[in-house]
Amino acid sequence: MKAKKTMYLHPTAGGAAPKIKRRYDAKFKATPAYIATLPDMMEAANDSTESVHVPIQQVGVSNFKLPLKFRTKERKTLTLEASITGTVSLQADLKGINMSRIVRSFYDHKDEVFTGEWMGKILAAYLRKVESKAARLKIGFSYPLVQRSLRSGLEGYQFYNVAFEGVMTEAGVYRRFIHFDFVYSSACPCSAELAEHARDQRGAYAIPHSQRSKARLILEETPGRKIWIEDVHALCVAALKTETQVMVKREDEQAFAELNGAHVKFVEDAARLLYRQFNADARIKDFQIACSHLESLHSHDAVSVICKGVKGGFAADFSDFRSLVC
Repeated sequence: MKAKKTMYLHPTAGGAAPKIKRRYDAKFKATPAYIATLPDMMEAANDSTESVHVPIQQVGVSNFKLPLKFRTKERKTLTLEASITGTVSLQADLKGINMSRIVRSFYDHKDEVFTGEWMGKILAAYLRKVESKAARLKIGFSYPLVQRSLRSGLEGYQFYNVAFEGVMTEAGVYRRFIHFDFVYSSACPCSAELAEHARDQRGAYAIPHSQRSKARLILEETPGRKIWIEDVHALCVAALKTETQVMVKREDEQAFAELNGAHVKFVEDAARLLYRQFNADARIKDFQIACSHLESLHSHDAVSVICKGVKGGFAADFSDFRSLVC
């Protein structure tokens, strides 16, 4: 006969009660005196058998959601769902950070309208709370802009993946960045020439290949200058011309075909056209631009990366091209 074993959390087949009773006391109230007795891992010493005494450059929370208020260029206020990442540096002699303090720092200011200064205030607040030297915030959201059709006059909402990022360095320098994704059509110049050659030489009807494409921009704002999301969008349109459309009728579709024909571009052209627009804007201190043309001719994509070339600034080290699939 098998010896009866003690069960800690579950009753046995023979009907013996578990050693530990599992229950939740909904009536229990945590008093200040009780809370004072709770263990705090922030007070724990590092155990060399469990941890290594080295600093960590970033530790924190990612993708916690919060509705935040954003101001448009026309001074209207939009409330949008935001995905927030907040991290701080951790010194070698500290066990960890209290993650909830980062979240609470946002909730302390959740009803305020977002600005670059607002982000700086959040950074300073949770640097104090977690006793850290450097901090970083990234707030991602989908930003709606009304787009007017090319000829019919219809209007529809185009949504843009945007993120605001703030970095407080150990030297106390506050830097602000804007991340912006722009989706456009790219008609291949080589394919266009070959299609016209086939028509001219052999009377053959050919359609040049084009593809949905994406540019991802990271901009660093010039200290003391403000560039709006609407401005970033306008610079992209001025550079590339062929933004994908929302609402179209037949006359709009024809117009879009003509627009693509007037502005054929390789992925190299797209990068250089964007460079020209953003390099000329004094509100932008530095930038990195990555473009991906999702080829309809090939089973692979054509990509390019360009940066402003500021000493000590962005490098052309973007490599996550799969994230540009659209």
